[in-house]
Amino acid sequence: MLLELRVENYAVIDSAAVEFAPGLNLLTGETGAGKSILIDALALLLAERSSSDTIRHWEEKAVVSAVFAADDSLIAATLAANGIDSEEAQLIIRREITAAGKGRVFINNQPATVGVLKQLAAALAVVHAQNESLASFDGAERRRLLDVFASVDLAPVMEAHEKWKSLRQQIDDLQRDESDRLRLLDLWKFQGKEISDAKLVAGEDAELENEKRVLANSEKLYSAAMSAHEGLYESNASAAALLRSAEKNLEELSRYDTKFAETVASLQSARITVEDIGSSLRDYADSIDASPERLAEIEDRLALLDRLRRKYGPALENVITYGEDVTHKISEVENRDELLAGLRKDLAKASADYLKAARAISKQRHGSAQKLEKLVESEINDLAMKVRFKVDVASFEEEDHWTASGFDEVRYLIATNAGEPLKPIEQIASGGEMSRVMLALKATIETGDAPHSRKRKNEECRTLVFDEIDTGIGGRAAEAVGKKLKSLAAAHQVLCITHLPQIASFADQHYVIEKRVASGKTKTSIRRLEPSDRAHELARMMSGEKVTETSVKHAEQMLKANA
Repeated sequence: MLLELRVENYAVIDSAAVEFAPGLNLLTGETGAGKSILIDALALLLAERSSSDTIRHWEEKAVVSAVFAADDSLIAATLAANGIDSEEAQLIIRREITAAGKGRVFINNQPATVGVLKQLAAALAVVHAQNESLASFDGAERRRLLDVFASVDLAPVMEAHEKWKSLRQQIDDLQRDESDRLRLLDLWKFQGKEISDAKLVAGEDAELENEKRVLANSEKLYSAAMSAHEGLYESNASAAALLRSAEKNLEELSRYDTKFAETVASLQSARITVEDIGSSLRDYADSIDASPERLAEIEDRLALLDRLRRKYGPALENVITYGEDVTHKISEVENRDELLAGLRKDLAKASADYLKAARAISKQRHGSAQKLEKLVESEINDLAMKVRFKVDVASFEEEDHWTASGFDEVRYLIATNAGEPLKPIEQIASGGEMSRVMLALKATIETGDAPHSRKRKNEECRTLVFDEIDTGIGGRAAEAVGKKLKSLAAAHQVLCITHLPQIASFADQHYVIEKRVASGKTKTSIRRLEPSDRAHELARMMSGEKVTETSVKHAEQMLKANA
């Protein structure tokens, strides 16, 4: 549930804050005051796309933040999965948009991403915007609404479809451009043999380069090693000889003064170390192989490796990998028939698995469609309409119709007058009728009383936002819509923007959005109306700028009737 929304420097809103409550929260105001802008700002916190164009003129950035009640296991699990600390029973979200086009997201004052907002959005709120009716009534959305009602789990059919599609793509790739593959076969064989004959070992080029340096400088290395050996160990004036002499003198001292005993031990250790180093240098010098034949062999090998690297990759590891890829391609061509047979066998199984999964959800849809159409028809008829309504599910098991959502096509059919045949709702419904049908669908699917509700037991209700979904209706229909929103608000927090006093009269909380000009700048403010102010606002909605005593009395009667 949305507890508080703050908006700064967003469109015409310089700074606005509003606290919402449970039940039906109605927002009204003059056209252009910024009502829908407030909903757009909320949508940003539900991971909608941002734009620097929405930043208020003369400002560097826009900031939208909200506090939600967060007593929901999905929210807790999402936060934990993304390493974000929980703030007891509240969730604080802030999103910033800069003039440079960059944005930042914070959840509970910790940096986050828009991706995390997308994960949280389903548990927080859903926005039903104005003009969405026809635009959102494409095939995918019609199917989605039914799936939500039926609690369809698409995961099995999506997995089966992905496997089937992957296998079919592999078969198509093998069959496509077969002549090109055959022409390339000779080239691949030559490349594979060239790399295979080289008997490459990962990292050998570095080892050979080091050995080459040693062989190329063998005389210098021998001379340096032997000179060091002479200075440390061999000559009469070597470091080892001098240390032995000093050691004897210290031993003589220690016979008379014991404090030199430790010094003798240290000197003895140093002498042994020097002698060991001298011996190691002699052994190293003896091991140096000045063989010109070995040097030539290494240079030839390095030249071969260099040529292969220039042809097949910047590093020796790339050459080895290329050789493995070529071998695989050769195997594919030479074993094409066997490979195709195996893939076709796998494809047949994948097809059967897909059909099994798709048929299961298709059966679920068909069964739920009948329940949904009865509930929606009842809801629509409560909204001052007398209609027949049907949810038609058509199934096409041919492969051309296979999708990750199954093979069903869903249509919503309606007859708005007695004796008329059922036709697709998007083709015949007027704007007002469409708005009421959408409200009936949302009420049926979203309400906590519906048998297939999305509301999860013992968990916090979501916020449902209706942005001028009452477009195109009035009179008795408007009153019916108000009652339906009020009923919906019993299970969920509902935010609704409306221009109709008949609907506004049902509000549990009524907010007015006002626009004014100060210091040459347009500013938008939001205030919650006291009960004593509501009648005046409803009267303004009825009679316009000039509020009459008659309109005020009428408004008072409406409020009393719908209390």
